[in-house]
Amino acid sequence: MDLNQTNHHKRNILVVDDTPDNLRLLSAMLTAQGFEVRKALNGKMALTACQMVLPDVILLDINMPGMDGYQVCQQLKADDKTCEIPVIFISALDDVVDKAKAFDVGGVDYIAKPFHGAEVVLRIENQINLRLLQVKLQEKNFLLQQALDNLKAVQVQQIQNEKMVALGQLVAGIAHEINNPISFIYGNLQYAGQYVQDLVNIIEVYQQEYSKPTVKIQQIAKDIDLNFVINDLQNLIGAMYRGSNRIREIVLALQNFSRHDESDMKQVNIHEGIENSLVMLQHRLKETVDRLAIVVVKDYGNLPPVTCYASELNQVFMHLLNNAIDALENGVGIRGNPEWRDGGIREQGDDGNDPCPMPQIRICTEMVDSNMVKIAIADNGVGIEESLLGRLFDPFFTTKPVGKGSGLGLSISYQIIVQKHQGKITCNSVIGQGAEFAIEIPIKQSER
Repeated sequence: MDLNQTNHHKRNILVVDDTPDNLRLLSAMLTAQGFEVRKALNGKMALTACQMVLPDVILLDINMPGMDGYQVCQQLKADDKTCEIPVIFISALDDVVDKAKAFDVGGVDYIAKPFHGAEVVLRIENQINLRLLQVKLQEKNFLLQQALDNLKAVQVQQIQNEKMVALGQLVAGIAHEINNPISFIYGNLQYAGQYVQDLVNIIEVYQQEYSKPTVKIQQIAKDIDLNFVINDLQNLIGAMYRGSNRIREIVLALQNFSRHDESDMKQVNIHEGIENSLVMLQHRLKETVDRLAIVVVKDYGNLPPVTCYASELNQVFMHLLNNAIDALENGVGIRGNPEWRDGGIREQGDDGNDPCPMPQIRICTEMVDSNMVKIAIADNGVGIEESLLGRLFDPFFTTKPVGKGSGLGLSISYQIIVQKHQGKITCNSVIGQGAEFAIEIPIKQSER
């Protein structure tokens, strides 16, 4: 078979032999078959020739002065640039041990001298065709891996989209249902307070006009402790007013967090999104039987409105804050934990002898340049091992125990920040000192 008929260019063959007659013979024979042949009289020249132009196949003699064929092959295989080049040994040595050593150092074939021209050509063509198949296989493997990665990304996005649509509908529905009755209560508390005050005024007037009430009235006033009721009634009205106002704030935070009716980019206040996420997680920040309350330290910079997908950015804040709380629940602030942290806030344990560091989340925002803002969320938890940092944003990878995490939160956050907002998200961590996730996104999105 004439290889030149099946390929678009002449195949480059490097012949390495210290005998000039062998070089001339092989060169003439291979050139007649359509190959482009280069010659090298020793191993050093062969290595130099490979660095200049990569050959498709190397015909390599074993017995050469200075550097034998085995050493040349070992150096070729140790170099990332030349390690894939097929090496065919041609030697007068026909011992099994010599052949075994040739294959052991990386040779793909072995031709004994004296050789037949047709055999050499066929073996070269076989190696070239095999190499072409290997390259095609590598390309297909690369495409398959790329398709698998894309499929995983699509699956993650689809799962998250369905999850967030359901969550958005649920949150928006709950907020709507709560908003109507609480608005009624909040709106009427002012009137109720005024009516109660009017009734109290009438009672006081009665007490002034009828300073000697009947025995029955005196007994009832004593049973209900009238003076206490009058003094405490306004306190009750004030407490209900504050409570209903708090519920209205939570409802507003739910509506802002879900942003169920907003699918396009718009300018938003980043700090409002962070605050809404904190409202949603307020129950997780409170002190528990086993853990101190988590302190949230805010260091907000002066940020302009940022053009973004507000609902999806809120998802990122929620994921990062949730992860920070999970990290703190793994050890920091646990009563009974004797560890101290330099520079941290400490509180004495219940037994009076057990100090424990105060769990803390620090949120910092700042302008990085004229069109970039940075949001950093850090905790003083147990930290993340350095070997795991490179995999944090991989789909379905989690550092949490089995059943505690899906491995989707950070992967989804990466997609939202990097792919949808043309930003970046990074993590820095030191074991025993906590972890910090930093987000950088443009203030204004450029045209894609």
